[in-house]
Amino acid sequence: FLKRCWKCEQGLAAMEFAFVLPIILAMLLGMVELSQALGVRAEVINMAATGADLIAQEATAKGSDLDGAFNALNAMIYPHAVSLATVTITSVIDGGAGKSPIVAWSCSMGSGATPATKGTTPSNPTVPAGLITAGGGGSVIWSHVTYAYSSNLSYFLVGTKNWKNDFYLKPRRVLQIPYSSNPASTLGTCNF
Repeated sequence: FLKRCWKCEQGLAAMEFAFVLPIILAMLLGMVELSQALGVRAEVINMAATGADLIAQEATAKGSDLDGAFNALNAMIYPHAVSLATVTITSVIDGGAGKSPIVAWSCSMGSGATPATKGTTPSNPTVPAGLITAGGGGSVIWSHVTYAYSSNLSYFLVGTKNWKNDFYLKPRRVLQIPYSSNPASTLGTCNF
């Protein structure tokens, strides 16, 4: 009887499968979780580029232009929670010869987002050197996007990951884009 049981191979595949199944499931869950996280990270990068691009096309930024940009950025992050995203679009202008660039106007959307203060030197991060030539009268549109991502599975990625991206773009039609508060932005908070 023992000799017959030792040679019997029935059920061997089921037993091997039982050993391998947890490893396969862990790999599958990890791939799903990682691909979703990287997808949201890519959307944050695209949102920052799109926000700067939409405003850099204008000759004058109005509240309705900012609302349109904010609506477009909200659509980009869908189906993920829009409430976890913050967006700040800022116009940084030449401060004059020998001076640092300064904030001309800034608008923010999202919970906890605060626009930059007009007339201050942008910080966190600073505008990269060479984008605005001191004394040249130029400017740059700076788009800053953050997203507090937390995985639905929380199998490998535990806790909240704060994805953020900054994008800088020079205006296309004018040297500096002024902000017109008529009509005012209804989706964001602005300092102008």
